[in-house]
Amino acid sequence: MSHDAMTPGTPSSHAAPRGGGRKRKRNEGAPRKPRRGLKIALGIFLVLLLAGGGTVYWMYSSLDGNIKGVDIDKALGEDRPEKLPTTGQNLLVLGSDSRAGAENKELGGGGSVGGARSDTAMVVHIPEGRTKAVAVSIPRDTLVTRPECTKPDGSTTSSANRVMFNSVYSLAGPACVVKTVEKMSGVRIDHYLEINFAGFKDLVDAIGGVTVDVPQDINDKASGLSLTAGPHKLDGTESLAYVRTRHGIGDGSDLGRIGLQQQFMMALLSEIKSQDLLGSPTTTYKIASSATKSLTTDEGLASLKSLSDFARSMNGVDPASMETIMLPVAYDKQDPNRVVAAQPQADTLWKALREDTSIPESAKKSPATGG
Repeated sequence: MSHDAMTPGTPSSHAAPRGGGRKRKRNEGAPRKPRRGLKIALGIFLVLLLAGGGTVYWMYSSLDGNIKGVDIDKALGEDRPEKLPTTGQNLLVLGSDSRAGAENKELGGGGSVGGARSDTAMVVHIPEGRTKAVAVSIPRDTLVTRPECTKPDGSTTSSANRVMFNSVYSLAGPACVVKTVEKMSGVRIDHYLEINFAGFKDLVDAIGGVTVDVPQDINDKASGLSLTAGPHKLDGTESLAYVRTRHGIGDGSDLGRIGLQQQFMMALLSEIKSQDLLGSPTTTYKIASSATKSLTTDEGLASLKSLSDFARSMNGVDPASMETIMLPVAYDKQDPNRVVAAQPQADTLWKALREDTSIPESAKKSPATGG
């Protein structure tokens, strides 16, 4: 998404506003912050698993057909980082957003912008043993080197330096985002999961709304979103404005929005889990249908069975041990509205993921957020 447009805000923790690492106060009932990154994906998987196991075949087929698949391996070929020498896994979770359509004019989307943009990006690393996980958020305004890529239509886009990370998706598609992440990190991406934020509007309405603990007053004139600090139950339209807001939180940069988006996704998961899905097949199907319509995955996960199998393989992940950090960034010296990977912190962080080792505390400090 462009700098003017959408995660991470924090849903107050992607990387909390203005950096994402800072802790916020929350109500006792609010979702625990350590349960972030991977839980976004696992929450969707759980819904799919319940729905797939409790509905008749035609329902299963309908849900299965909703999931869109992208052949990442074919698009990238053999010029990729080596797979982990362990059973660890790396998953790229992307939150995409479209501002096209009349409805989005009400949300500050402009209505004339076609296509989708990547708003949230997390490299979720599951170490060997699959008992814990860490999600590294990449700010969308990070300046990166985009490699030469093959677009979905078969044409080629040349490499370019100093391009905004979120522009890669809209220009060249999801496979190029994976390739860009692999080139900048040296980390092999095993799976790709994309969640369309505009699509989850129906999901929020299907579950009757989502309650979020707004960390501070929000008054975003661009979207019309006005909320006081404290708990609020948001419907689908309000939820979409919440995850998109940037002007109304923190310093108005993408670093603040990262936290809001993560916070919202965890609240959404908490609401889904609190409902009696097993006791209401109709509600379960509505939720699963909305969820799957919002999903795009790599070919290896593009079915209910594959998603369910992957979710089961994650059963050993302890939510209490999970953490979400932001890629260490510093404000760009040429353009203070953009950020660049901070060194040597970023290289140290990626090295830890490549080698499936613990991430040093020094690699989690982001100069752009004061640490």
